[in-house]
Amino acid sequence: MSWLEVFRIAARALLRNKTRSFLTTLGIIIGVGAVIAVVAIGAGAKAQVANAFASMGSNVLVVMSGSASSGGARGGFGSMPTLTWDDLKAIQTEVPSVRYAAPVLRAGTQILSEDQNWTTSVQGTTPDYLDIRNWQVAQGERFSESDVEAGNKVALLGVTVVDKLFGAGADPVGQMVRIKNVPFQVIGVLQKKGQSPMGQDYDDVALVPASTFLAKVQGGLGKFVNGAIQVGAISPEATGRAEKEISELLRDRHRIPPGMEDDFQTRNLTEIASAQESSTRTLTLFLLITAAVAGLG
Repeated sequence: MSWLEVFRIAARALLRNKTRSFLTTLGIIIGVGAVIAVVAIGAGAKAQVANAFASMGSNVLVVMSGSASSGGARGGFGSMPTLTWDDLKAIQTEVPSVRYAAPVLRAGTQILSEDQNWTTSVQGTTPDYLDIRNWQVAQGERFSESDVEAGNKVALLGVTVVDKLFGAGADPVGQMVRIKNVPFQVIGVLQKKGQSPMGQDYDDVALVPASTFLAKVQGGLGKFVNGAIQVGAISPEATGRAEKEISELLRDRHRIPPGMEDDFQTRNLTEIASAQESSTRTLTLFLLITAAVAGLG
């Protein structure tokens, strides 16, 4: 039997069963389309996660105060301050795998320009924080260690804050804003970072020197850091080693005996990113199998 004859027989069979042929063809089209859509969605989700964590930094650790027992009840992380400013200095100078370390002190508060106001996250930190986050300044300049030492009233604004206070695309460098009714000079605008996978706006922020934050925005806790410490390892590969070295250093400094729980917590953003990527791959595979089965059906 020739190929031409086979084609004729197949064509006659299709014409005799038009409805069945149409539904079969439609099922194949829908199945293939579903598989393509699932693969595209999975790739997009993976890219979004990668971009979000790249914005946070690829070799970043977050060190937070732990908890302490009170009346037989143990509080959650951050419920009691345990990290000190001397701990921060020790991390900066005594941990071989650490390149940068910076305090991150936060307060949700209102910022006022001449005729607008906006409530945002005001953060007190040091220049190292910008290096840890790989955060460039799009306009103006970043504040310096001299600004931190002198407690200068200067601020870096995220793009969202600039848009709300001065209008989209405005250049606020040199303008004055008021934080807690204290005048600050805007010396720079942070490069746009976008949003996290959970929808957090990274650009809705204002950065000021940590010393100024403690003196003018929110009081401190004496020797304790009333926030977190962000750390940048010397490389992404060294992040796990840096986490271990920091843990050993803090346990020694806090005189925690063997077998006792840490009174601090470290979070490895590289590991979190890897876990998130693995979850995305698993979800994509599941949807792909589901779409394939649906297509076959």
